[in-house]
Amino acid sequence: MKTLQVALGERSYPIYIGENLLLQMELLTQHIVNKEVVIVTNTTIAPLYLQNILAVLADYQCESVILPDGEQYKTLEVLNQVFDGLLKAHFSRQVTLIALGGGVVGDMTGFAAACYQRGVPFIQIPTTLLSQVDSSVGGKTAVNHPLGKNMIGAFYQPQCVIADTKTLDTLDDKQLSSGLAEVIKYGLINDAEFFGWLEQNMAALRARDAAVLAEVIERSCRDKASIVADDELEHGMRALLNFGHTFGHAIETGMGYGNWLHGEAIAVGMMMAADLSQRMGWIEGDMVNRIRKMLISAGLPTSTPDEMSVDQFMGLMAVDKKVQDGRIRLVLLKGIGKAIISDDYDKAKLVETLEFFQQSH
Repeated sequence: MKTLQVALGERSYPIYIGENLLLQMELLTQHIVNKEVVIVTNTTIAPLYLQNILAVLADYQCESVILPDGEQYKTLEVLNQVFDGLLKAHFSRQVTLIALGGGVVGDMTGFAAACYQRGVPFIQIPTTLLSQVDSSVGGKTAVNHPLGKNMIGAFYQPQCVIADTKTLDTLDDKQLSSGLAEVIKYGLINDAEFFGWLEQNMAALRARDAAVLAEVIERSCRDKASIVADDELEHGMRALLNFGHTFGHAIETGMGYGNWLHGEAIAVGMMMAADLSQRMGWIEGDMVNRIRKMLISAGLPTSTPDEMSVDQFMGLMAVDKKVQDGRIRLVLLKGIGKAIISDDYDKAKLVETLEFFQQSH
């Protein structure tokens, strides 16, 4: 087992990474402050792992809330099921929420924990690659709105993150690839050496080599924890973690939540950001091709949906958390491992990028 620390002063917490961590009772129980526990999971994960956790917590006053599975259910309406479970059980401010699932479950459980009685502890047990390398770390919690992804939420840190790599055995290939998009992102924004390592090890990753997966999770979490520790509330450099996300969130919203996996949309978003970076003269064409080759090798798409127009993209990108003073701020590249946050790009070239991707179908 590897243990990393997210250094946030009194809100610091550990990330545990390793095989069969769900069988190590003390990892979980040492972070539960009282006997009241609610496990939030979904219809896919519950049959696989819920009984394991309930057995560990046999001596606790433990309830479970099983949500429907899918990004389309990441809504305020579905979130109410968590509050219903908490209130029906008459749970106090000493309750601990446990998020058992992927990014949607983690985001919703964290947001519920931030809101219930103005804040109760919660624990992240991510079961997908995407949630283990990205969404479970850093305290971003949210639900979607029909007009924009993750627009309703809070920064709220967990007590710990328990990333049991054994849970990836039950992950389908499409979801594994989705998680690899966020892994590739870390290499592109600030870790060129990691990007090169990924080029050498992508086949082993997709073959689920346990040692290579563990290395990827640890390295991704280390990169993210470092950025979060420096800028918890995203006033500055943490926004680099949104590379590809402004374009990608537009795809997720425009296509209807759940029709594109998050990582698939982010992969295309990263291609679009790379294309715009090239049009600005900041990177060369061979670098764009290198990024495309990497995404394809990870089993990810590199083209926008046929159905989305330039106007639709522009409209959806304007409803984004990174818009300031009416300008869409984008994360763009000056090189592999060298990302910048900028609204100082030529808007005409942004339109050129959008038109290029629409015409290339």
